Amino acid sequence: MFQDTDSKLAAVQAELAQTASFKERAAGAIRRTFDMLLDGVNTGRYRWEQLYKTEKTHFGTLVEINLQREFDFPGGEKLDYSIAGVEVDCKYSYSESWMIPPEAHGELCMVVAASDQESTWSLGLVRARAEYLNFGRNRDGKATLSAEGRANIHWLYRDSKLPENILLHLPQTDVDAIFAPKTGQQKVNELFRRAQGRIVRRAVIATVAKQLDPMRRVRRGGGSRRDLQKEGIVILGHYAGHQRVVAALDLPQPRNGEVVGTRIVQKKSHHSGRSTFTAADGKQYVVALQDDPVEPAPDIDHITNEAKASQA
Repeated sequence: MFQDTDSKLAAVQAELAQTASFKERAAGAIRRTFDMLLDGVNTGRYRWEQLYKTEKTHFGTLVEINLQREFDFPGGEKLDYSIAGVEVDCKYSYSESWMIPPEAHGELCMVVAASDQESTWSLGLVRARAEYLNFGRNRDGKATLSAEGRANIHWLYRDSKLPENILLHLPQTDVDAIFAPKTGQQKVNELFRRAQGRIVRRAVIATVAKQLDPMRRVRRGGGSRRDLQKEGIVILGHYAGHQRVVAALDLPQPRNGEVVGTRIVQKKSHHSGRSTFTAADGKQYVVALQDDPVEPAPDIDHITNEAKASQA
């Protein structure tokens, strides 16, 4: 049960609550932190366990920096940020064992936790009162939040959804098959064969392709859109025309820097009741069932405004 009646905490909480798209932007900043540290484009890494111990230690600093960059928080004189005129220290812990340095004892702390494996993140505020701290034998005077301290965190977001790293959630046999080919383009093609109907982020494509311009491996001019069209697989982005098809087929909607792929076939009698879109040639298409024979997909990049949903 909360015991605090803290006007400064309330002021910071109110300031964050009225910040435009705070939840989505904070999630994006944390997602970028994972991607920066994994550095998949240069290392091919995609799991927290693949990081060195020193890199994991650096993660909290990057979270602090990326949140400040995203929201342009002024720096505090003593602590990390100044929010609503209140000094706030930002602390990250993967295991929710936040370490509070001496300069933050008695001060307001923004505590952050995130799990790439679980695709979740949390952010809350707590006053680091002496009675909320476990003092150990650290020479630097750091302390951890006690059970009472953790119980008095004012959570703004608790176990909210973090943009997914799909390489952590595909079967290992699929991941192994994605990384098995020799060339980056072949690996990206295999990614879209095995991750259909799921949002694929730019950073994931970069990790698979190990290329600084990963979307080059997706584009029609020599990328997966061209290579997989003959297999009936379409790859849809945030463009207006693509979004109409995404909506018509009831697929997850990609944002800038994201795509979603799926195999489609022309609608037949056994597809009754399935979401449908009409291509520029007037033919109707649906997401393919597993047993549907492979057939070439239409040219998605030239879909007209005729694309529409149908449940006929």
